Amino acid sequence: MTTLTICQFFTLEHILTSQGHAGRINGMSLSDMLFLSGNQANNKYQNIMSEIKGTIGVTTENIFPVIKKFLYSDHEIFMRELVANAVDAIQKMKALAASGEYKAELGELAVRIELDEKEKTLKVIDNGIGMTSEEVDKYINQIAFSSAGEFLEKYKDQLSSIIGHFGLGFYSAFMVSKKVTIETLSWKDGAKGVKWSCGGSPEYQMEDCDKADRGTVITLYIDDEESEFATKGRIQTLLDKYCKFMPVPVIFGKEQEWKDGKYVDTDKDNVINKTEPLWTRKPSELKDEDYMSFYRALYPMQDEPLFHIHLNVDYPFHLTGILYFPKIKDKIEITRNKIQLYCNQMFVTDSVDNIVPDFLTLLHGVIDSPDIPLNVSRSYLQSDANVKKISGYITKKVADRLEEIFKNEREALEKKWDNLKLFIEYGMLSDEKFMERAMKFCLLKNTDNKYFSIDEYKKAIETEQTDKDKKLVFLYATDPEAQYTYIEAAKSKGYDVLLMDCQLDSHFVNLLESKMENTRFSRVDSDSVDNLIPKEEKVKPEMNENEKEDLNSIFKAVLPKENQYYVQADNLGENAMPILITQSEFMRRYREMSALGGGMNFYGEMPASYNIIVNMQNPLIMKIVNAKLAEVKPAEAIADAPSDASDEKKKEIADLKEAARSAHEADLKAFAEKNEILKQITDLALLANGMLKGKDLNDFITRSAKVVSDAYLK
Repeated sequence: MTTLTICQFFTLEHILTSQGHAGRINGMSLSDMLFLSGNQANNKYQNIMSEIKGTIGVTTENIFPVIKKFLYSDHEIFMRELVANAVDAIQKMKALAASGEYKAELGELAVRIELDEKEKTLKVIDNGIGMTSEEVDKYINQIAFSSAGEFLEKYKDQLSSIIGHFGLGFYSAFMVSKKVTIETLSWKDGAKGVKWSCGGSPEYQMEDCDKADRGTVITLYIDDEESEFATKGRIQTLLDKYCKFMPVPVIFGKEQEWKDGKYVDTDKDNVINKTEPLWTRKPSELKDEDYMSFYRALYPMQDEPLFHIHLNVDYPFHLTGILYFPKIKDKIEITRNKIQLYCNQMFVTDSVDNIVPDFLTLLHGVIDSPDIPLNVSRSYLQSDANVKKISGYITKKVADRLEEIFKNEREALEKKWDNLKLFIEYGMLSDEKFMERAMKFCLLKNTDNKYFSIDEYKKAIETEQTDKDKKLVFLYATDPEAQYTYIEAAKSKGYDVLLMDCQLDSHFVNLLESKMENTRFSRVDSDSVDNLIPKEEKVKPEMNENEKEDLNSIFKAVLPKENQYYVQADNLGENAMPILITQSEFMRRYREMSALGGGMNFYGEMPASYNIIVNMQNPLIMKIVNAKLAEVKPAEAIADAPSDASDEKKKEIADLKEAARSAHEADLKAFAEKNEILKQITDLALLANGMLKGKDLNDFITRSAKVVSDAYLK
């Protein structure tokens, strides 16, 4: 089935390069249009031409510059394409033999790569089906006229592993070559050998040759500008990258051994690939050690994975592969792009963002599918219904495997949870279907290192941790050492505290709150322990507005200036701490989400704010309040100006009020700064929250030493 004609191809290339279309026409690039077939290509061409006015000059000489510029993004791809064509030729030969159409001996089927570094020639040799002169004319002299589709249709019962589909892979040879020759002999009885050669222009030569063996030899005369591809090390690297799992042996030189102080060739062929990689075998044939060995071969510098999944589906698409759960911890970006995509065992890419959901790109392993649609360069994926089905299937298989482990290997899951947690949370946050499944097997870990499913945990805490509004309260800590005091206070009340120390937990907590009815999460240091899970209405301290303002002014006078503080009075009991510093659950959580890129950046730009809870029932606070009442006169009460007073009189009274308040503020500040007890208990609260630093910390230590000394020496 043809695509664009040569004339159409050149015409579109001319439009792209000469009329300022920035590499795209009518929403498509030239390489996109190259793989459209039959009526699609012709209709697209006619639509484009109907929109273009003017006379277009087309010359056939620009075919090879176009190939070099548009065909593939990386010149190294030529090696993959030529080997893939050679493998296809051999696979077709196998199909002919299997169908009974070819009855002679097949011989040892293999692809051989031969390099002459001195002459800068590279040969790709196969003993596949070969070509007649008519087939050379059809498949080589006409761009994008692939034989794969026709062959697959005819021999679909014998063969499903043809790699090529576009008929353009051969032309990739001209990206690195100044000349290319083909010597080929068809498998058909009575066929004659054919030699085709081209020096990088539309002119080619075809003639008979005396090739005696069935198959094809493609010889590349490497261009001086591409001389890197005429070195053994570079070719070995490319073969290892693209061909290490091809289904036909690929041979490059001889194996070497160390002899007399140097490496020397042996008589044994250097086969660079394994023709039956692990994912092509049945899971029933494999053991755990087989999967581990394969992983170590793929990722030699990585820690061993946690679990694996073997993919194997034939309908409604073909997909095989093995995926591994790596030890992720908090290194999201570092562990991305470790899934390798193959097409019938030929490496395509390790960027599979368009095939699997974003969270699954954290997995490692291999996916192999001939049903994933690729464009002509096999480097980018097309939007396609099959891709969506494959993506959904992989997500389901991952969820199935995790649920299976949860049910049958709970202890193993708990041991590995800390390394798996970030992956699960990321999946739940980014994929709705996965989230629905994961609610069953997601684990919660408390500060005593015990694990619970979400349902198990709800049942465990519902008696003690239901508040007066019938809401179930999940308490959690993010840093057990820094929040030790708050955790112990919660435990003393009979509460349980979860450990939520993953970098995604702020988002994850929000997700759980949205999915579970009558449930809320509170970090253990977000309020006093009595206020975290209020059981009944509390009696607040009786204070008028002036007294509240005075309390605010006193404490702000001895607090660091870089943060915002909200001072509030509360009754926490005479044995509770005099001052408690907390952060608003809402503000702190959204600041953390903003820092992680949660789309609420305005929270991240706001200064940190803290609640200063003053325990009015604590004896030290009562002593400070009484001292203030004795030393600081109340603010002078000045009556408001009458409503009918002049503007000048109103301003005069307002100025008097402001002056009186400023004087009172100055008195409060002077009182606070000389009150050693006030400074000491405030610094203690700051120290407990890791907020006492620099000079303030040094002053506290000096003052504490003096307090201890005075108390001991009295």
